[in-house]
Amino acid sequence: QVQLVESGGGLVQAGGSLRLSCAASGNIFSINTKGWYRQAPGKQRELVASITSGGSTNYADSVKGRFTISRDNAKNMMYLQMNSLKSEDTAVYYCAAAESPQAGVLWEYDYWGQGTQVTVSS
Repeated sequence: QVQLVESGGGLVQAGGSLRLSCAASGNIFSINTKGWYRQAPGKQRELVASITSGGSTNYADSVKGRFTISRDNAKNMMYLQMNSLKSEDTAVYYCAAAESPQAGVLWEYDYWGQGTQVTVSS
């Protein structure tokens, strides 16, 4: 089992920045792909960004150029730097981890954090 805990959410004005963190514990050696998902009220959970154990990244079109995903394997941490935030970025953000080396869709992720709220005021 793997446990994931997010932190860093909060309220920010449009145009501002936030940095989310995800701490992993447990059987972390089984984890290959990590990702950030978000879910706004009344909407489906969607992929924001993902990163493989080799460092390859993938971003949703809506966040390209504004968000940066990174991971520190030595510290069992993953981060999401969010810049130029928009009101449409308001959502609960979830950290996710997959044993698959190329997890690409939601159901391929095996472990989830409890989520952290990000609210962007316009």
